Amino acid sequence: MRLFLREHLKLFIFQFCQLFFLFLILVFDGYDNYSVLMYFFILSTGLLAVYLIMSFIRSKEMYQHLEQQRETLEDYLGKWGDSPLSEAYFESTQEQYRLYQRMIIERERKKEEQVTFMNQWVHQMKTPLSVIQLLVQDEDEQPFPSIREEAERIGRGLDMVLHSSRLEVFERDFRVDSIELRSLVQKVVQEHKTFFIRSKVFPDVQIEEGVRVETDAKWLAFMLSQLISNAIKYSAGQNQKITLSLRKRETDLILDVIDRGIGIVESDKKRVFRPFFTGENGRKYRESTGMGLYLVEQISEKLGHKVELESKVNEGTTVSIVFPEANRT
Repeated sequence: MRLFLREHLKLFIFQFCQLFFLFLILVFDGYDNYSVLMYFFILSTGLLAVYLIMSFIRSKEMYQHLEQQRETLEDYLGKWGDSPLSEAYFESTQEQYRLYQRMIIERERKKEEQVTFMNQWVHQMKTPLSVIQLLVQDEDEQPFPSIREEAERIGRGLDMVLHSSRLEVFERDFRVDSIELRSLVQKVVQEHKTFFIRSKVFPDVQIEEGVRVETDAKWLAFMLSQLISNAIKYSAGQNQKITLSLRKRETDLILDVIDRGIGIVESDKKRVFRPFFTGENGRKYRESTGMGLYLVEQISEKLGHKVELESKVNEGTTVSIVFPEANRT
């Protein structure tokens, strides 16, 4: 009703001004039959009211529809009323919706092409990288250790790019199984063996055998890889342990990755899960991309897990993956 009144406000003002000036013309011309003028005013106003009432009845559904909030785009596409305005509005929204669908389909197609290209490119880069790693793996003289270190860094970067691109089509690229947690953690720790040794940091796996969780092994391994890499990077050179332990909290099972490194300043804690946010530590460690924890949180959410973080400066950081009861076996 309010939208209808707002739309016809100018018509009200125009009608009032028209009658007012007509009244002034007749009065100044010497016409003094005020009863006739009043009759004319009432008749004119009544005809306007009849017109507005009929117009409102014909377009009532459309105005009500425009004033209501809708949850989905399809809710805006119905036909309301049989007035020319309602029909024109219906045809316009239908055309806009078709245009919008074509744009979305085209954008999705381009995104899929980009993801496909990125995946192919990463796989192509991994082949020469593997060759480089094989050529230098048994060489201990300089510059071969440095080449191995840089090759490992490139490999971790390629894995991040690959999983980041696959995140766009996550629903097509995951499979939930019952995973034995200790063996998966040990496998990921073994993959970082060289990184542990070079950084003078030591893994400490405190997970009982036989504990299983419902998750995707590949994505969970990637999450652990990101957390372990961060823990090593921010504990390097301190001869400290990185502990991977398991605990229960009510009905949840929680996997903790604990380091005793430099920690995270209080002002950065709420932002570490944002994409590309590196914070104060990122200024000290140039290889920080700000994507690791972001991807961990995004993957956890898609798998039905949760991620929690606790940290104190110069004491260390604990990042926890929470497996709700529905994800445990």
